[in-house]
Amino acid sequence: MTTATTEPRTTGPLVVKTDRSKLIGGIAQAVVGLYGLWAFGLGSRTAHDAHTLFVLKLDPAGSGPGSISAPAQPVAIALTAVAIICGLVRAFAPISAKTQRWLAAGYFGSIVLAFLIWAAAGSGIGMNVPSIIEQTAIAAVPLVLGSLSALLCERSGVVNIAVEGQFLFGAFSAALTASMTHSVWAGLIAGCLGGALMCSLLAVFANRYLIEQVVLGVVLNLLASGITGFLYDRLMSTDGATYNTPPGFSAISIPGLSSIPIVGEALFNQNILFYATYLLVPIVWFLLFRTRWGLRTRAVGEHPTAADTVGIKVIGLRYRNVITAGLLSGLGGVWLTLGLDSQFGKDMSDGKGYIAIAALIVGRWSPLGALGAAVLFGFATELNLALSSLGTPIPGAFLSMAPYLVTIFVVAALGGLARPPAASGKPYVKG
Repeated sequence: MTTATTEPRTTGPLVVKTDRSKLIGGIAQAVVGLYGLWAFGLGSRTAHDAHTLFVLKLDPAGSGPGSISAPAQPVAIALTAVAIICGLVRAFAPISAKTQRWLAAGYFGSIVLAFLIWAAAGSGIGMNVPSIIEQTAIAAVPLVLGSLSALLCERSGVVNIAVEGQFLFGAFSAALTASMTHSVWAGLIAGCLGGALMCSLLAVFANRYLIEQVVLGVVLNLLASGITGFLYDRLMSTDGATYNTPPGFSAISIPGLSSIPIVGEALFNQNILFYATYLLVPIVWFLLFRTRWGLRTRAVGEHPTAADTVGIKVIGLRYRNVITAGLLSGLGGVWLTLGLDSQFGKDMSDGKGYIAIAALIVGRWSPLGALGAAVLFGFATELNLALSSLGTPIPGAFLSMAPYLVTIFVVAALGGLARPPAASGKPYVKG
């Protein structure tokens, strides 16, 4: 007869020991919040009973809901106070990792809203909310696709730092093919295959020749930049009418949804690539966490030796998943040209591949988390455009750096809460 023993049960929230990164991160957030209180809440721009106008329709002259005016200083002070409290709670309160993530979401939301209140204070034009939503969602598209591509690779145990190069090769292939065939669908296929080709190189060198994967990814990025730059000089710059005039996808208005106030015209009057991107997020989530393939993929990314012992072909699965991931990042390149109805330009990905990888880290290797981080970074990317008409004292060059500064800050604040798949970046040798 055996006697079962049970651990004593505890009640209340899970208590996590305060570590150094939690303390420093929380204090840093509180300091930034204090600066926001001084700059946004107590600054001259929000003083003297200034109000902030929020326009709630994409076309201010069109029909739809009216505008909202809010007192700038009290609202900015309240929001920055919330941000300070979030930082202090993170630094000194015994809270769980899940609570830290919710506090981080509240913190960043409060800081962003306080900044927008300050930026539009006293402006007769105001802040066009539907326009900001539209531009943020559009800017997030390549980041979502890039983070999903990196997600499939890392969940399979392969680090994909080459998203930037896959964007470039996909964009070049799509623009060249669509220009020569005058078909967006041919360009779409060519762009996706271009990304898959770059990922095939990653798969071969990482799995067959066991090259260090981070270094390999950087080399592939340089290779894609060199090849596309060379072909651009030889073909597109000399005969742009033939090789660099790609057609774009037309906008498709979704009946009913496009008439929803504020968000309807902004989100439901876009092209098919836009809709496909955001539909891919729940699809990838379902496949990864609710199917047999997803279970095998996660097993290979966490413990490939154990996966091999139960009959999973680790190397074969990694090959298939990495090449499939290349189709997604290639689609991100297609978006940069055909999706935005734009010509190809040298290094036009402009660091978006690296920001997509940062979105994956902040999103904790989850499709839904990566989507949230991509939207945040997309907002930072379009910040210069959103504030261009408001006459803020922030230099344009500084606003151009916003996506990279926000990426660094958010990864520093939340990166320590994330744990990558255990076998990510570790080559597997059967035996």
